[in-house]
Amino acid sequence: MATTAVTYSLQPQTKRPLARTVAIFAKETKYEFLKLLRARSFSVSTIGFPVMFYCLFGIVNKHAYSGAVHLAKYELAGYACFGLIGSALFGVGVGMANERMQGWLELKQASPMPAPAYLFAKAATAMAFGVLILSILCALGMLFGDVTLSVTEFARMLLTTLLGSIPFAAMGMLLGLTMPSSAAIGIVNLIYLPLSYASGLWIPLRLLPHWVQKIAPWSPMYHLTQLMQNSFGQGYTEAGSMAGHAAWLAVFTLVMLGGGWAVFQRAEKNA
Repeated sequence: MATTAVTYSLQPQTKRPLARTVAIFAKETKYEFLKLLRARSFSVSTIGFPVMFYCLFGIVNKHAYSGAVHLAKYELAGYACFGLIGSALFGVGVGMANERMQGWLELKQASPMPAPAYLFAKAATAMAFGVLILSILCALGMLFGDVTLSVTEFARMLLTTLLGSIPFAAMGMLLGLTMPSSAAIGIVNLIYLPLSYASGLWIPLRLLPHWVQKIAPWSPMYHLTQLMQNSFGQGYTEAGSMAGHAAWLAVFTLVMLGGGWAVFQRAEKNA
C-alpha cells in the first residue's frame, strides 16, 4: 500500500474541471450517507436515542411550564443538539477510526480522489442526520407535545443544526484519526454522555449542581445548546450573548480542524 501511495504522489497532477470536482464531492457524500443509513447499528441508535429520550422526558412535560418556558419546547432544543452531536461524533469519529483499522482510509489516501472530498462527505452526512433528527423531533413535539413552532423558529433551528454540526464533525475527525478503533465507541461515549449532562442538554442547567454550572461554559455542547434554545427567544437561554457562544464554537472548530488536518496530512505522507 505504501508503494501505491508513492506511485500516485509521483504522477503529474492535472487540474480537474470544477464540474468534475463537484461531482466527486457529491458522489462521495451520497455513498457515505447511504452507507450509514443502511448500517442499522448506527442509524437506528443515532436517530432512535434522541427520539426515545424526547418522548420520555420532553413530551411527558407537555403541560409543564417553568415561568414562561414550555418544558417540552425547551427539551426539544436540547435533544436536537444531542442528536446532531451524536451523529457527528459517532458517524465521523467512530467511522474514521474503524476505516483506519480496515485499511479503507489508507486506500482513500492513496487514491487520486481529493482528500477534502472524503472529509466533506463525513461532515455533510453528519449534517444530514442532524436535520433528519431535528425534523422528527419537531414533528413529535408539535403532534404530541403541544409545542408550537413558527416558521422563523424552525428556520433558526435548521440553520443552527447545519452550522452546529461543523464543530463536532471536526472534533469527530480529530478523534477518529487518533483513537484506537477497538476503543472508539467507549471513548466517544465517555466524552459525549457526561458533557451532554453537564451542558444542560437533558436537564435545565439551573437545576444542576452548582459545580456543574461552573464547568458548563467550557463545553462546546453548552454553547451549541444556548444557540439552539435562542431560536425560541431569550427566555429559553441561560446566560451570555449569542455572539459570544458563536465565537466560542468558531474558535473550537478551528482548533479541531487544525489538529485533525495536521494528523490527516501526516498519515497521508506515511501511507
